[in-house]
Amino acid sequence: MTVGTNIQELGLTKQREVVLQVIRHSEHHLTANEVFSGSKALLPSISFATVYNSLRYLKEAGHIAEIKFGNGASRFDRMTSRHDHALCTRCGKIVDIQMDLPPELVAQAERESQFRTESVEFTLRGICPECVGKV
Repeated sequence: MTVGTNIQELGLTKQREVVLQVIRHSEHHLTANEVFSGSKALLPSISFATVYNSLRYLKEAGHIAEIKFGNGASRFDRMTSRHDHALCTRCGKIVDIQMDLPPELVAQAERESQFRTESVEFTLRGICPECVGKV
């Protein structure tokens, strides 16, 4: 599924449509709490449990991606195609990066770790331009 796919064409419940709409219209990678707040503004009767279950369903159906950086709450991404991220260690900003990792880098990591690769996620951690400007 692409970001441009019409939500109504997916045959989702109203609640799942709202959750997907909130994620698709955000320029950020939202936490479940942020998705809940945005969903509540559009559909006041929606519960947190419904949002949480909708996130799980939408992820399993391939409509959204879940990102775990190991430093707190999961984030949800409207972009489901393979891509990487840059994470600001000061403000928490997350930026999508479109790049191809050299196959030899993955092969070297496999040799050194003796792991068989299932997936590769690259996260660049550093300080974003806005935070650098504040120093």
